[in-house]
Amino acid sequence: MSVSVENKKSSAPDPNGDELVLFVNGKKIIERNAEPEMTLLTFLRRKLGLTGTKLGCAEGGCGACTVMVSKFHPHQNRVLHHAVNACLAPICSLHHCAVTTVEGIGSVARKVHPVQERIAKAHGSQCGFCTPGIVMSMYALLRNKSIPTMHDIEEAFQGNLCRCTGYRPILEGYKTFTKAGGCCGGKGRENGCCMTNGHKEEHVNGTSIPSVQPLYDPSEFMPLDPTQEIIFPPELMSLGKQTERVLRFVGERVLWIQPNTLDELLDLKATYPAAKLVVGNTEVGIEMKFKNLLYPVILAPAHIPELNSVEYTEDGIVFGASCTLTLLGEVLSAEVEKCPRHETEVFKAVLEQLRWFAGKQIRNVAAVGGNIMTASPISDLNPVFMAAACKLTLMSKGGKRVLQMDDKFFTGYRKTVLKPEEILLSIEIPFTRKGQYFSAFKQSPRREDDISIVTCGMNVVFQEGSNTVKDLQLSYGGMAPVTILAKDTSKKLIGRQWTEELLQEACSLLADEMTLAPSAPGGMVTYRCTLTISLFFKFFLTVQQKLAQDLKEKGICVEDVRPDYISATEIFQSETPSSVQLYQAVPPGQSSDDVVGRPIMHLSALKQATGEAMYCDDIPCYENELHLALVTSTKAHAYIKSIDVTDAMAMPGVVSFISAEDVAGSNMTGPAVCDETVLADKMVTCVGHIVGAIVADTQAHAQRASKAVKISYEELKPVVTIQEAIENESFYEPVRTLQRGDVAQGFRESDHILQGEMHIGGQEHFYLETNCTLAVPKGEDGEMELFVSTQSASKTQSLVAKALGVPASRIVCRVKRMGGGFGGKESRSTILSTVVAVAAQKVKRPVRCMLDRDEDMLVSGGRHPFFGRYKVGYMKNGRVKALEVTYYSNAGNSMDLSLSIMERALFHMENSYNIPNIRGTGYMCKTNLPSNTAFRGFGGPQGMMVAESWMTDVALSCRLPAEEVRKLNMYKQGDVTPFNQVLEQFTIDRCWEECVALSNFSQRKAAVDQYNKQHRWTKRGLAIIPTKFGISFTAVFLNQAGALVHVYTDGSVLLTHGGTEMGQGLHTKMVQVASRTLGIPSSKIHITETSTNTVPNTSPTAASASSDLNGMAVYNACQTLLQRLEPYKTKNPKGSWEDWVKAAYFDRVNLSANGFYKTPDLGYDFETNSGRPFNYFSYGVACSEVEIDCLTGSHKNLRTFIVMDVGKSLNPALDIGQVEGAFMQGVGLFTLEELRYSPQGYLYTRGPGMYKIPAFGDIPTELSVSLLRDAPNEKAIFSSKAVGEPPLFLAASVFYAIKDAITAARSESGLTGPFRLDSPATPERIRNACEDSFTKLCPPAEPGSFTPWAVQA
Repeated sequence: MSVSVENKKSSAPDPNGDELVLFVNGKKIIERNAEPEMTLLTFLRRKLGLTGTKLGCAEGGCGACTVMVSKFHPHQNRVLHHAVNACLAPICSLHHCAVTTVEGIGSVARKVHPVQERIAKAHGSQCGFCTPGIVMSMYALLRNKSIPTMHDIEEAFQGNLCRCTGYRPILEGYKTFTKAGGCCGGKGRENGCCMTNGHKEEHVNGTSIPSVQPLYDPSEFMPLDPTQEIIFPPELMSLGKQTERVLRFVGERVLWIQPNTLDELLDLKATYPAAKLVVGNTEVGIEMKFKNLLYPVILAPAHIPELNSVEYTEDGIVFGASCTLTLLGEVLSAEVEKCPRHETEVFKAVLEQLRWFAGKQIRNVAAVGGNIMTASPISDLNPVFMAAACKLTLMSKGGKRVLQMDDKFFTGYRKTVLKPEEILLSIEIPFTRKGQYFSAFKQSPRREDDISIVTCGMNVVFQEGSNTVKDLQLSYGGMAPVTILAKDTSKKLIGRQWTEELLQEACSLLADEMTLAPSAPGGMVTYRCTLTISLFFKFFLTVQQKLAQDLKEKGICVEDVRPDYISATEIFQSETPSSVQLYQAVPPGQSSDDVVGRPIMHLSALKQATGEAMYCDDIPCYENELHLALVTSTKAHAYIKSIDVTDAMAMPGVVSFISAEDVAGSNMTGPAVCDETVLADKMVTCVGHIVGAIVADTQAHAQRASKAVKISYEELKPVVTIQEAIENESFYEPVRTLQRGDVAQGFRESDHILQGEMHIGGQEHFYLETNCTLAVPKGEDGEMELFVSTQSASKTQSLVAKALGVPASRIVCRVKRMGGGFGGKESRSTILSTVVAVAAQKVKRPVRCMLDRDEDMLVSGGRHPFFGRYKVGYMKNGRVKALEVTYYSNAGNSMDLSLSIMERALFHMENSYNIPNIRGTGYMCKTNLPSNTAFRGFGGPQGMMVAESWMTDVALSCRLPAEEVRKLNMYKQGDVTPFNQVLEQFTIDRCWEECVALSNFSQRKAAVDQYNKQHRWTKRGLAIIPTKFGISFTAVFLNQAGALVHVYTDGSVLLTHGGTEMGQGLHTKMVQVASRTLGIPSSKIHITETSTNTVPNTSPTAASASSDLNGMAVYNACQTLLQRLEPYKTKNPKGSWEDWVKAAYFDRVNLSANGFYKTPDLGYDFETNSGRPFNYFSYGVACSEVEIDCLTGSHKNLRTFIVMDVGKSLNPALDIGQVEGAFMQGVGLFTLEELRYSPQGYLYTRGPGMYKIPAFGDIPTELSVSLLRDAPNEKAIFSSKAVGEPPLFLAASVFYAIKDAITAARSESGLTGPFRLDSPATPERIRNACEDSFTKLCPPAEPGSFTPWAVQA
């Protein structure tokens, strides 16, 4: 079947433009006007209506857009299937390709594919926005290898991110495709096989825990049948064998030419010397999108035989410049397997760099030539090629020349010696000889798919049969605007023996030669300088070890590596993670229809896995719909002098510019206090402040025009950081204080007093689905329908109504589901919704806007950075008597929810410890950053983080084990908090004991101590941390919820409630509650969406309380219906549900009921420190073990054991998913994720390239989660407890385990006692804290003597 897609452009098709032919999901597509600037993703979503493939970042960093591209390769004479990022692949690069999307492999309506089924049933899909991409990465792997290994699966997911699940269930679901299947491989785990989830009886504290069922049964999975997959279209097979002519695709601004012979390419390059060569578009695509660059001519040389060839010579292997990195890896791996060890040193180094090079989707398309020619100063491969002196062949019409890749090849930032008409034809990677040793190192914030901080290639050749250096090449990336050689160091070391003396001199020489200006771009100057030396030390040891071994075989004895230094030479090997989940089974005799307490699958999981689940931007376009793009401020604090839209309005497709003058209602807005503008008027107060918007016929046209709007400013001095706010006394009112006991008396009674401070960085929500709004004006009475990705439908409704100047009753806000929220869509989603609504009102047509990732990160704010100062009084035994703590939060340019967040931080300032005399004060800093907002934990984690900092300091000062000091100070049942609430049903002591037992704490601690004695350059650390989290909105009026239940005459039930679904499984839990209450199977109950016209005045889905509040409202509505049906049940006791419903209907009984609930006995007053702020508390304890590399600052999460009290779980699968997801988000907050701002308030970290959330490889190698048994909570629905936010803080156990490991490293240098470690514990902070002889060679510049590249907000 052939589908022809016509372009709707008004201009006549250019006669020179060729037809593009491709297949999508087995259907032939002929595109007559292919647009070179259009990506495959836009083509699939907007042209073909295939919305299963998602846009997550537009830079190939998150994998949400992954599809499989299949192509016949005449050079290899086979069909290749590759996972590819559709957000980067230009549609023009797919001529004669077959594309398979998530819709093409299976659907709920037809039949799901095993890959889709397994991720859903293994509970690996929560919000579901990343699921199609993960499904397609796995599918592409299985098409190439039907029985993969776990290593293959982990590698396939290096380019995929998930923000909800914590990754464990995805890996476990897909482990069932491996040979070992879902089995732990009989590793002799205490809990037996991993899939049986601990079928043995466990003994914890002498009590035996009955056997537990697994969360799912893998024996129910459909088998994979590789013969049933979509075949590669035979037509493409024959077309692939024919020789093509030159193809031309003519776009609005770009000409795309695909030559097929080398001569054609050289002719074209002579004609268009400025043309860019594009193979994978992984760099040019980024430049055109994010750097606003335009390349009018693009040459696509991917099909030229000479550029794709691989030739073996005497000296090495020659790769054509278009060879992909995947092919490069495959060829080199095969050589390493078959050649003698001494010949493949460079190959192994290249492979080591490729292991961590981007994700699989990028490596599948990115060309080795593109990597060289991009000339990035932090390229992973160029230092290797330079140190190995690889030969490059350049070519132009004038002929060929061969260069050696040395420090003259790169002439400046992103510049090379190539002449404009020249191309890179090939690179020769050389064999090594005997007596030659080569290593490559890369240090990045995250191990997987990350750009490097410092990268290097190191090459040494010895005189035959000796340890005397004959030649040495040290090449570094990340230490200059280009890849450089440490020439002076190398020159001075030639002729020297490879001994300790050479090492000392090399370190001093490198410290002198490899320097950076203190304000160098990229920051981290001290760390980068230290790395150049630390990495050379690793190289020195690696070579010393190999050399000693090789010379020993010849009977020559030279010094070998000390045993305690060997771990510094070990290359990182990932171990396949294993896990245990423990929960209480439902009581015997519970009806099989009663699903409460059972681990049932998320109700949308299968739809999410097939791409059929609809998100806001998946709604089909309206006939006359327009697209909106924001125009935002580039200054942090300034008056707007003028806005010039002349150029923008003249651009193609532009309909209107929206400014503050177009706001018909009030331009003042805000969730709690109206201190913000819908559109900036006269003044901007942050970079990213929304000044206006362009409305145009397509998203591309709107975005292009928005960049052409010219704004002139009169700049004012900005306040960016907390420290600047303190200096300028820039605070919001009120300042909150919470006090209990006599603090001064407490200090007088203490044996010791210590003081300290800690900074906790902010965090970007990084929901996979960015903010999105579609506004549809109804044309009468000011009515408008909004489809929004928001946690707060009612707040969206009221703020839009205010901006439009109409009553709230005219606005309907509808939310089907969100692709993640985490608090980021509680109040900040309205900054977009109000602008889109104003635009729709002005142009009287539907208007849509889904923000790009970089815009979303720029405008929407995140978790509040906090700075804490503390003074602690304590006794010799570690008992804390008095605490004074002051918190400063960076609130940003408006109040938003900052007051409630600071209040929650104060409510959690003591975490789980009973401090008799305590005073906490909270200041909200008013700064020129985008307003910070709610984020899972809502100030609680920041408050508790500071508490654990002083607790660690006290333990270090007393020289006592930290866990003993924590235990000594812990609350007990009946104790009173600083806000005078009595702790009832207190379970933290039970969680602590179970966690100690589950983790074998004392044995692990002994093992860690033993490890640290035997290893100098790697250290392990262990920490066990409790958490206590108050459940309720601290604003009392929000603790209410409504529900509406309709029963139809066929017995089916439509349920609506005030909560929104963002992946947490709220709708699933509400169906479970209704099913139990009505006594009917859950299959009869349906939830379609959340909307303001069904349940009004709803609270945001936040504060972890949504199941508690909405669950009770649903219960209340169902009880009303049951009372109405009772007479018909009594009359016909043997009848079915349908019989009773019909009888009631014929008797004219109302089969619709609304329910309502408000949490009783709440209300707290800061003035009098009285009342109950919380309905109850959720408790948990986690124990984590880590290993740090003292030389680079990298760390490995080895083990984590979590015990969480969730009451009687409504759904253990969802609750364990929430515990693991929150924990991994906390791991990001405390160890990885760093928002970096310039001193002028500009955000550098605006996408997954610069901002690193945890990836698959960051989960602990061993992860156990246990839900506390027999801990019913009478204060919530069916004795359950809130679970969304409380577990996040348990990731602090990883942070303090890292701090414990650093303490061990510092003691090697004779340093003891408390030290400051700010959060997140990035490799930079870890390395700088492990002070040693190398760090002494790189002292930091004096603060104040320079302008830093980035500041700590």
